[in-house]
Amino acid sequence: MFAQRTGTRLRLLPIALLILAPLMAVGAPVNGPIDETAKSDSYKDITANLSPDIAARGEAVYNGLCINCHEHGLNRAPQRFIMQFMTPESILKAMTDGVMRNQTAHLSLQDKEAVAQYLPSRKLGAEKQAAPTLMCGADAAPIALSSQPVLQGWGFDEHNSHSIPDDYAGINRANVGTLKLKWALAFPGSVRARSQPLVVGNTMFVGSQPGTVYALDLETGCAHWTFQASAEVKVGILISDLNDADKDAEPLLFFGDLIGFQYAVKAKTGELVWRTRMDEHPVLTLSGTATLVDDTLFVPTSSLEEGSASDPNYPCCTFRGSLVALDAATGKEKRRTMLITEPKLRGKNGSGANSYGPSGVPIWTSAAVDRKRGQIYVATGDNYSSPATELSDSIVAIDLESGAILWHYQATANDAWNGSCDEITQHNCPEEDGPDLDFGSSPVLATGSDGKQYVLAADKGGQVMAVDPDSGKLIWKKRVGRGGVVGGILFGLAAYEGVLYVPVTDVPDGRSYDMDPRPGVYALDIVSGDYVWEAPSADTICNGRPACYPGYQTVPSATSELVFAGSNDGHLRAYDRRNGKILWHSDTAQEFKTVSGDTASGGSIGGSASAIAVDGKLITNSGYGFAGKMPGGVLLVYEVDN
Repeated sequence: MFAQRTGTRLRLLPIALLILAPLMAVGAPVNGPIDETAKSDSYKDITANLSPDIAARGEAVYNGLCINCHEHGLNRAPQRFIMQFMTPESILKAMTDGVMRNQTAHLSLQDKEAVAQYLPSRKLGAEKQAAPTLMCGADAAPIALSSQPVLQGWGFDEHNSHSIPDDYAGINRANVGTLKLKWALAFPGSVRARSQPLVVGNTMFVGSQPGTVYALDLETGCAHWTFQASAEVKVGILISDLNDADKDAEPLLFFGDLIGFQYAVKAKTGELVWRTRMDEHPVLTLSGTATLVDDTLFVPTSSLEEGSASDPNYPCCTFRGSLVALDAATGKEKRRTMLITEPKLRGKNGSGANSYGPSGVPIWTSAAVDRKRGQIYVATGDNYSSPATELSDSIVAIDLESGAILWHYQATANDAWNGSCDEITQHNCPEEDGPDLDFGSSPVLATGSDGKQYVLAADKGGQVMAVDPDSGKLIWKKRVGRGGVVGGILFGLAAYEGVLYVPVTDVPDGRSYDMDPRPGVYALDIVSGDYVWEAPSADTICNGRPACYPGYQTVPSATSELVFAGSNDGHLRAYDRRNGKILWHSDTAQEFKTVSGDTASGGSIGGSASAIAVDGKLITNSGYGFAGKMPGGVLLVYEVDN
C-alpha cells in the first residue's frame, strides 16, 4: 500500500511514476472547459526547469559522491526518491552545516547548490518567484492563546470523533447556505495541500508541501510567523496543554515531516525547541499525526520501503512499524512499542541481493486514546516481506503507561506486499503477494445508542468494522465500499451521537471486482453497522475532466446538524446529518485570489485533513496532485453571512 501513505497507490503503474505523479497530473484544468496547458502560478514555481549546466553538474556530483550511499541501502542514508520530496534549501543546508557537512566538505558551494537542485528538480529560491507571504503588520491583533483549543489534535478529541460542538461551529442548517469565501492562502510551490489545520483562539496553524508551517491570523490570513521544516509537513498540528493562569507560559506546537523528523516549536514565535528523527531507517516517514496525552507525545511511524523494494537490487526489507512515546518537553524517547520482530536474513533474491523478513506493519494513521481503560488504539498496515505476521492489517490496543500490547484484531491475515510485485522483475515480491489491504483509516472510539463503547476502523478493502474495546473481539463488519487498488476507505471516519460517517473513494483502477464502485458518504449505526442513510456520489461534476472523480478520500467532520466532506471532484459539501441531503456546496477546483495578492488553484480535496467549522467559518485545504487527482495548493476560509 505504498502510495496510500502519501495518497493512493496505483498498482498498474511503476513505483517511479507514483513518485512523479504530482508533476504528471498538473496539466489537468481546474475550472471551466478543458485546457491541457492550464497550470497555476504555484505549480510553475515547482516545475521551473533547471538550466542544463546546473542539472549536468548536479548529476555528476551525485553520481560521483552520493549514489553509493543513497541508492544501495546504507543505513541512515535516505534514498534518492525520498530526497525528491525535500526542498533544495533543506538539502543544501544538510551539506553546508547539517548532517552531510563532513562528507561534502571538499565540494565547492556551486557543486553543493547544483546537487541540491538536481535531486528535487527544483530551483533554489523558486518559491520566491511567487508573491511573498503576507506578514501581519503592527496593527494586527497579536497571537492570543489564552484557552485550550476546542478541537484538539488531529481527531478533534482524543477519541478521533471529528465531531464539532454546535456553539463552537457557528454553522447550522439555517445559515449554511449563506457561506461565502472570506480569504484564501496560497501554498507556493505546492501541488497538494493536506495538513490538518489547528485553530487556537484567534490563530490558525497549518503545514504545507514545501515544509513551511504557518501561524495565521484567523480573520485576515496574514502570517504572524513561518517555520521551515526539512520536508513536507502533511500531518496535523498539535499544541501542548495551555495554562490559563500563566500568561507568560510558552506553549509548544508539535508536528512531523515526510522524512521522519518530529518537531516542537514555540507557538507564539515559531522558534525551534527540539527536533527528533523517529527511527534510523533510511526511508522512514511520518504519515499519521502524533497524539498528545498529558506530557507524552505518541508518534506513529511508517516508511516508504514498499517503494524501495521495486529495485530488484534492494535488500528487502527491514522496516519495523512502531508507536514511539516521547517526552513532549524535550523530544527524548521514553519507550517504543514495536509491532514486529527483528527482521532476519532469509537468503538472496533473484538479483543476488539479501532478503530479510518479517518486516513492515507500519502505522499510517493517528492513534485514539481511551483514558477509561488506560489504552491507546492504532491501526496497522501490511507486511513488506515474508513471513506475514499477526499484527499486520490489525487494530491494536496498547497500554498507555507501559507500552505493552494488550490485544489485537486482525482484519486481513497473510497480507505481505511491496512495489516489486507490480514490476516486470519481481525479485523482492513476497510469496503472499498482497492483497495489500492496509488500514489507512485511523481508529475511532465511539459510543453507540446502547450506551456501550466501540472501537471502529475501516480499510482499503472498503470494510468497516467494530470491535470490543475490552477484548478486541469483532462485533460487526460491513463492506461499504468496493475497495481495491486505490482504496475503498482512506484516512478516517467521523462519529456523532451513535452514528458513524464513512467516506468512500472507489475511483477507477482498471481492474474488475465482485461489486460495483460505491463512491459517496454513508452513515452507519454504530451498534449494528446498519445503514442510517446513503449518499452515493453521481459523476455529474467531472464530465470527463482529467484527474477528476466522484467519491471522498478525506475525513468527514460532523456537528449535530451537518456533515462536512471534501471530494475528489474538488467540491466541499455540507450534508444534512438527518438524511444525507446536500444543503450547500462549493467548487474549490478553480483559481482564487489570495491574501498575498497572487492567485492559486485548488483541486481535489484529499489526504487526512478534515474541514473545520469554527465561529461561523468553514476551513478546508484544496489540491491533491497525487496518484492521478487534481493538483492545487490553497487554503480556503469560508464564512456565513450574518
